[in-house]
Amino acid sequence: MIDGSQVTIFYLTFEMKSLHRLIYPPAWPIAAKLSAALFAVAIIPMSFTACYNLQQSLESLKAGEYRKLELLATSTASRLDQLIIDTQRLIVQVSSERAVVDFITATTTFEGEALGSDLQRYLKNVVLSNPDFDAVFLIDAQGKCIASTDTKFIGKNYAFREYFRAGIQGKAYVSSILVGQTTKRPGLFLSHPVRSDKGKVVGVSVLKIQGEDIWRIVNALQVTNHSIAFLIDQQGIIISHPNESLLYHSLVPLPPKTKKQVITDRNYDLDDKKSLNLPELAVMVGAKEAGHTSYRFPDEQTESIVGFAPLEVQPWVLGVSKPKAEFAAPLVRLIWLYGSSVLVVSGITAIVAFLLAQSISRPIRKLTDAAQALEQGNFNPDTLTLESRVQDDIGKLVLVFLHMAVEVKIREQKLKQQVISLKVEIDETKRVAEVAEITENEHFRHLQQKIQKLRQQTLSIQQETETEYFERLHTKVKSLKQRTSCRDIEE
Repeated sequence: MIDGSQVTIFYLTFEMKSLHRLIYPPAWPIAAKLSAALFAVAIIPMSFTACYNLQQSLESLKAGEYRKLELLATSTASRLDQLIIDTQRLIVQVSSERAVVDFITATTTFEGEALGSDLQRYLKNVVLSNPDFDAVFLIDAQGKCIASTDTKFIGKNYAFREYFRAGIQGKAYVSSILVGQTTKRPGLFLSHPVRSDKGKVVGVSVLKIQGEDIWRIVNALQVTNHSIAFLIDQQGIIISHPNESLLYHSLVPLPPKTKKQVITDRNYDLDDKKSLNLPELAVMVGAKEAGHTSYRFPDEQTESIVGFAPLEVQPWVLGVSKPKAEFAAPLVRLIWLYGSSVLVVSGITAIVAFLLAQSISRPIRKLTDAAQALEQGNFNPDTLTLESRVQDDIGKLVLVFLHMAVEVKIREQKLKQQVISLKVEIDETKRVAEVAEITENEHFRHLQQKIQKLRQQTLSIQQETETEYFERLHTKVKSLKQRTSCRDIEE
């Protein structure tokens, strides 16, 4: 009787054999081997090719996306350059205007008042020529504003401003975006020296562009809903950003000397908390050519990509930033495209490989069954009729097998006849051998001699007459009586 442990051992052995057949490729069915081989031959090279093409496409797409951001930054930087260049040309015209020169070089109050109305009209027309202009004002050699389209500037001393110090030294100057002490509004100040007829610098003309207009130009550059554009100056301070809470923050901590100069000249409220501490963006500060980088705000988990480009006429850098997830969206789509293509092709290849393997293994299985049937003696050639009609190698193999089966059947019949004949011959030989063994025995020869003797005696008895036979018996009886009587006397 089989107990539970034997059953468990049997099932474990069966499972181990099944697992071995599953993980040991030589033990697989031929259909599985062919399917795996065809699938591997088709998919492995295609996978390597697809991975290589995908890598190249991703690199190309990344470069294209980076280049796109850089071009957008370059185009807006060029627009700002053009605005500054046009404004510089205008301030040069203002500085050389006769009314401006005569007003600054006037030696008497009466003469200045006489020229003031014409000058004021001219300056007003300059401001009205461009909606981006905030104000135009003139500064004398001591730094005092003596004429302006905005009366708030008149009488103020701007000798501490860099645009005045540069202008009075005979240099054209373009400031960063400053927060004015007078209006408390940010603006871009362009200055140019005013020279007398003898070429002496007698004052400085200043044109202020509204900071909000600079911001508007920069903010207009929006690639997507989540992209932003920002502008930094030569110290890495943000002077334009859609999020105004980040204005005047430095990308990286500023040295104490630079920070003091910036606070004095620009009226920024800078302290240690105003630094965003983004060392990844340090590459933007003072950049001379377009580039790209990535960064992440300390309090945010979202990583962003930024493409940047420098301005030509100012040491500023314009950056265009968007989330890395949005930047990677085309890359993800490309990966999905390649992945789905590989999956579809893999599926089709697997199906084709399976069908092809089945078409090859099916005749082989039928040949195997036919061989087993031939071995058992119940082979039917009709089971291979369909396969024998195929004109390929398998069909030829089936035809050879059928021919072989017929030959085997004929040989089997001949062999049976030969076996029967041989059996009869063997039986006859065996009988003769047994007879010879009996007749050649010593006992058999002794018996033959006895039989022969008995035959002779019988023959002699048959030759005697009745009288002779009776007399011979009578003689024997008398002999017996004499022997009996002698025995009695002796007793």
